[in-house]
Amino acid sequence: MTNPKPGLLPKGMPDPASGIGHPILRYRYVIKLFLHGFIFVFAYLGAYLLRFEFVIPQQFIVVIRETIPVVLLSKAAGFFAFGLFSGWWRYVTIRDVLPIAAGCTLGSVLFKGSVFLFQPHIYVPRSVSLIDWGLTLMAVLGARYLIRYGREAFGRRQNECDRRVLIVGAGAAGQMIVREIRENPALGMIEVGFVDDDRAKRRTRIDGVPVLGCHEEIPALCEEHGIDEIIIAIPSAAPSHLRHILEHCHGAKAKARILPGVGDLIDGKVSVRALRDVDLEDLLGRDPVELDTALLTRCITGATVMVTGAAGSIGSELCRQIARLSPARLVMFEIAESPLFDFEMEMREKFPAVNVVPLIGDVRDRGRVEETIRVYRPAVVYHAAAYKHVPMMEMHPVEAVKTNVLGTRILAEAAAKFGVERFVLVSTDKAVRPTNVMGATKRLAELVIHNMNGSARKTVYVAVRFGNVLGSAGSVIPIFRRQLETTGKLTVTHSDASRYFMLIPEAAGLILQAGAMGEGGEVFVLEMGEPVKIVDLAENLVRLSGRELGVDAEIVFTGLRPGEKLHEELIVEGEDVTRTRHPKVLKLTGSEVMPPAWSKRLEELIVVAITGENYGVVERLDALVKGYTPAYKFHAAPGPEDASKSVH
Repeated sequence: MTNPKPGLLPKGMPDPASGIGHPILRYRYVIKLFLHGFIFVFAYLGAYLLRFEFVIPQQFIVVIRETIPVVLLSKAAGFFAFGLFSGWWRYVTIRDVLPIAAGCTLGSVLFKGSVFLFQPHIYVPRSVSLIDWGLTLMAVLGARYLIRYGREAFGRRQNECDRRVLIVGAGAAGQMIVREIRENPALGMIEVGFVDDDRAKRRTRIDGVPVLGCHEEIPALCEEHGIDEIIIAIPSAAPSHLRHILEHCHGAKAKARILPGVGDLIDGKVSVRALRDVDLEDLLGRDPVELDTALLTRCITGATVMVTGAAGSIGSELCRQIARLSPARLVMFEIAESPLFDFEMEMREKFPAVNVVPLIGDVRDRGRVEETIRVYRPAVVYHAAAYKHVPMMEMHPVEAVKTNVLGTRILAEAAAKFGVERFVLVSTDKAVRPTNVMGATKRLAELVIHNMNGSARKTVYVAVRFGNVLGSAGSVIPIFRRQLETTGKLTVTHSDASRYFMLIPEAAGLILQAGAMGEGGEVFVLEMGEPVKIVDLAENLVRLSGRELGVDAEIVFTGLRPGEKLHEELIVEGEDVTRTRHPKVLKLTGSEVMPPAWSKRLEELIVVAITGENYGVVERLDALVKGYTPAYKFHAAPGPEDASKSVH
C-alpha cells in the first residue's frame, strides 16, 4: 500500500512519512530542543573547564551563571536560522557539517554581541568563546552521527531470509548502494563487503564496509562469506572490463546483478532499484565504437533522410542515431501499422525538435514508394526493410523475392529517378555463399544496387553486410529466453554451430559510418569480431538466469535445418578485403561480374515470384546467384513438422 499524498490524508490521521504516529517521534521537535539546550550548556561549561584546567575561578562561576540564558538563546537563534532543528538525524551526511558549523558560528557571534551590548560589565575570555564553538560543533555532530550509527548498527533487524550481498566496485556508486541498503531494511539485503581491483583500497574499510579482495577472488569470497548476490556497481565500466568481472563471477554460485551504464540510469541516480540481471549482451558487448562525427554530420545534418523498415530492430536504431544528428526531416517508412505508431510516440518524446514523418507503405508498391520519394525528396535512403527469417523464407521463397529483391529494385530505381544522393542497403552475412532463400535474395539485392551504379546516375549505391544482432526480432536470444521460461529446453541445431554477433546500437552506428564513406558500388563489411558458438550462448543464458544445466534446464540438439550453415561467412569467394579509414569497417573489392543476360533473368525471376510459383523461384535463384544450391526442390510446400525444428 502506498502512502497517501500530503494534504490528502483524512482529518486527524498522522502522515506515515512524518513518523508522527510513534509516541516518541510525535514530540521529537521538543526533544530536539531540549537535547540541543543540554549540548549548548555542556559545551559552554566545558569551555571554561578546559580554559582553566578544570579549576574555574570564583569570578567566572558568576559569569557562567549570568550568561547561561544568553548562551542558550543566542545558539538557539543561530541554529534556528539555518534550520538545524528540523530534519532527521538518522540521515545525517557529510553535507550537514557546513550548515552546523555556520549555525555554531552565528550563535557565537550573537552571544558575543549580546554580552557586549546588554552586559558590558561581564568579561568572557576570547579563548572560552573559541573552545565553546569547537565543543558545540563536535557535540552536535557527534550526537547526530551516534544516532545514525546506532540505527544502522542495531536498529536493522536481520532475518534469515535477508540476502548477503557482495558489492563489486568500491567507488561512489558502490558506496551509494551500501547507504541505500542500510537505510532501507525492506530491501532484505546485508552488505558483506566490497571487491575492488584498486590495490590502494585492499584490506581497508570504506563507509564501514571492508574491501575483501580483488575480482579474481570473487568465487572464493562468495564461498567463504556465504554470499547470495553479487552487485556489480561500476556504471562507467567498459564492456571489456565488465566481461572481465563477469568471467570471475561465473565460478560463484551467487546470482549476479548489475547497474546499467551511466547513460541508462534514470536521472543519472544510482539506486538498488536500477539494478538489473546480467544479460548475454553484457557478456558479448564490446567497447564503444568511435564514429566519424564530422563525416556523418556532412551527410545527415540538415538533410532529409528516409529509413525503410523503420520500426524494425535495425531500422528503429538507425532512426534514433540519425535523429541525434539533427536531420531536417526523418521519413520513417514502415508496413507494420502498430509498431510504427508505438515507435513514432517514442521518437516524438525523445527527439521533439526533429521533424518526424511516419509513413505506412510497402516497398513492393512502386506507386507508394515513388510518391514518397517525390514528395519528401530524401537526400539519403537507408533500406532496412527485408524478410530475414531463414526457415520462414525457405517455406515462402516467393515472398522473399518480392520483398528482398523486387522491393530493393523498386526503391533503388525510385532513388535514381528522383535524385536521391545516397542509397544504403542493409545486407547480411547470409548473402555470402548462400545456402538458403533468404541469403540468396539478399545477395541478389546487393547485385541489384551494384548494377544501378554508373550509367550517368547521380545516386551513390552502397551495401553494408554484417552478421546477427543481439536482441533483434527473431534472433536466437529472445527465442532462447522464451524456451527457458516455458519448457526449459533450449534447442540448438549443432554443437559446433557458430555465428557472428553484434549489438544493435553498434551495428546501426557502423551502417551510418559505412554509408557515409561509400563512393558507389562498394560492399562494406562490419568487423564482427570472433564468431560465437550457439551452444555457449545457451549455456551462458541458463547460468545467468540462475538455473542449473541438467537440473532445471537442458540443451537439445535438433540438427541443421534445410538452408542453414554450420558457420557463417562475411566475404564471398573472389572478393578481397581492404581497410578503410575506420578500423571497424572493411571494404570489399572485386564483386561478381554479371553477364549481359543477367537483367533479363532477374526480370524472369520477379515475374515468376509475382505469379506465385515457389518451384520456379527456387530454380531461378539457383541459376542467378553464384554459389547458391537449394536445400531441397519445391514439389510441395514444407510441412508443419519442418517448421517446428530449431532455426539456430
